[in-house]
Amino acid sequence: MTNRIRVTVWNENKHERTNPVVQAVYPQGIHGAIAGFLSKCPDLAVRTATQDQPSHGLSDEVLQQTDVLTWWGHLLHEAVEDAVVDKVHRRVLMGMGLIVLHSGHYSKIFRRLMGTGCTLKWREAGEREVLWVTSPGHPIVQGLGECLVLEHTEMYGEYFDVPAPEDVVFISNFAGGEAFRSGLTYRRGAGKVFYFRPGHETFPIYHDPGVQKVIANAVRWAAPTGTMKLEMPCKEMGWFEQAPPTSR
Repeated sequence: MTNRIRVTVWNENKHERTNPVVQAVYPQGIHGAIAGFLSKCPDLAVRTATQDQPSHGLSDEVLQQTDVLTWWGHLLHEAVEDAVVDKVHRRVLMGMGLIVLHSGHYSKIFRRLMGTGCTLKWREAGEREVLWVTSPGHPIVQGLGECLVLEHTEMYGEYFDVPAPEDVVFISNFAGGEAFRSGLTYRRGAGKVFYFRPGHETFPIYHDPGVQKVIANAVRWAAPTGTMKLEMPCKEMGWFEQAPPTSR
């Protein structure tokens, strides 16, 4: 299939190399699991990148060939080079989509795009989560019912220190009584950003068909649909020497 959406699946890849429990759940790494189900979609062309690679796997060439970047990080947020964050930030403003997963809420790139601390409450209890669809008809929830149920997951709770989103696609409730805004969409410059909460490393979250459907839908939603242009002052800052990406 031509004109496929070019997806780069990024993962810090720390837990999988050091924790046998995580290795058992994700023997190919979290990035391998995500890339595996996305690669089954004929409209997507998928590659992976990890933090231990040169430039964290996000060279200028890779980013220029990326329509949508998915991001999973947990232990090594501060070890991500600022120069790489700068490049990803520019690409989002130019039109590249960004899907931030689970503990990626505290990544440098998400905090920069949000302009807030992105802090939250959490409890690692392996409890039940129900993600209620709160924006029916949104492309990200296409093909879903009224909710997703995850029997064992990590709790994230409010207050989630992020700006008001364009859409709240999911709200979760947990067995302990907490609620959380678990699916949030934003636009930053010409780029679309989606934050999706599920994804703890010791639970098989990315093997869940509903979670897989949401991420695939989000990639399609976030992909640029044509030539993106931004007005001043971003152009004055030298961010647009090259043409923004097109994918379809």
